[in-house]
Amino acid sequence: MTIREFKMPDVGEGLTEAEILKWYVQPGDTVTDGQVVCEVETAKAAVELPIPFDGVVHALLFEEGTTVDVGQVIISVQTEGGEPAAVETAEAPVQEAAPAVAPAVAEAEPAPAARQPVLVGYGVSTASTKRRPRKAPAPAVAAQNGTAAPVAAAAPAAPAAPVLPAVPAQPAGERPLAKPPVRKLAKDLGIDLALVVPTGDGGVVTREDVHAAAAAAITPQAAPAPAPVQAAVAPAPVQAPAAEVASARETRIPVKGVRKVTAQAMVASAFTAPHVTEFITLDVTRTMKLVQELKDDPDLAGLRINPLLLIAKAVLVAIRRNPDVNASWDEAAQEIVLKHYVNLGIAAATPRGLIVPNIKDAHAKTLGELSTGLSELVATAREGKTSPADMQNGTITITNVGVFGVDTGTPILNPGESAILAVGAIKLQPWVHKGKVKPRQVTTLALSFDHRLIDGELGSRFLADIAAVLEHPRRLITWA
Repeated sequence: MTIREFKMPDVGEGLTEAEILKWYVQPGDTVTDGQVVCEVETAKAAVELPIPFDGVVHALLFEEGTTVDVGQVIISVQTEGGEPAAVETAEAPVQEAAPAVAPAVAEAEPAPAARQPVLVGYGVSTASTKRRPRKAPAPAVAAQNGTAAPVAAAAPAAPAAPVLPAVPAQPAGERPLAKPPVRKLAKDLGIDLALVVPTGDGGVVTREDVHAAAAAAITPQAAPAPAPVQAAVAPAPVQAPAAEVASARETRIPVKGVRKVTAQAMVASAFTAPHVTEFITLDVTRTMKLVQELKDDPDLAGLRINPLLLIAKAVLVAIRRNPDVNASWDEAAQEIVLKHYVNLGIAAATPRGLIVPNIKDAHAKTLGELSTGLSELVATAREGKTSPADMQNGTITITNVGVFGVDTGTPILNPGESAILAVGAIKLQPWVHKGKVKPRQVTTLALSFDHRLIDGELGSRFLADIAAVLEHPRRLITWA
């Protein structure tokens, strides 16, 4: 029998970790080559991972909800053949023709000539992945590393997070070894990496080391020695008693995955692109009547017809009349890049956070095709299956805050895009119509735009055109 190990694959594009959302197998289950064993969430999307060999699950090394660094073993499988207790490790490269979000897999060669892409929509770095060696490691570290490696190689199941006790801090004058996310974490917590005791292989500082150092800095007297980790599924975090939780005045929620990258993107956008927001309140009674007529049209039977569909069409018509709004800013070249296509983003709230997938080449779609695109986009987002490719290269976004009963807002641009339109709630309100005050369907639109790309005149014309189409939807034909 041979124990084969499957590592968290390299997702590329600077992503160095993923959270295990769900295990589809348990120890003792039989698995086959290509079978999906777990679902993980990176900072961009949820992805299913298939196992690259046949066998029986020996151990799951991390629980659901655990964030795992790329390259760490997440599952071990007992396979036929080979020497007893032998351990082999496999990665999960993806075949280029994989059509689904879940990547196809193939066994890693003993000495691959080049790294292969692992997840659909991700690239790979051409830089070497070898870590620079330490200069003259301390005797205690060298001795422990020398004994730990053979044990790990011969064990049937590698520990989830190996801990080396009594490892000294970083050698004086040498830059500590740590991955970029760990360095950022240390910076955010105000921890000097040079003073952190490393427990990772080769003297690498891990996230756990930084958190331990932060805890010790707050309560140094209560910093116990790290406990050994079990070789099977890592135990669940110790929960506070119910009474203690009920009386707690604060709850801390780790920000990771999609929520984390969204937060970073919004901060970057808010403090990079000079935002301007303009508002317009308008009568959309005629548009609402058209929505109902289209719902009753047998030629559109089976399609989802709603106000958002016509608002999206109005935005596309307004872009055609004001093509300069559809652009991006190239910081490196100090150039404005005009886009001759529209990838229309639709902000979607999901259980894992806000995402903005986009409908590719929306400008070239008929009303029916646009309806289908919107329906598929929303359904995929709700299922958590939106792929990274679906969220890339957007040009302009619509966010519908009206579904929450909100009148309007000042939306922040999706990074790299020129504008975002917030659609408020559509409500019956008193409105002057043909010289008389009547109840009419009224809403407020808010357009935020990058003032480097769109000046006040252009932004105002664009917003006014959107409103004009929604007030008189016949312009969907006359202006097209």
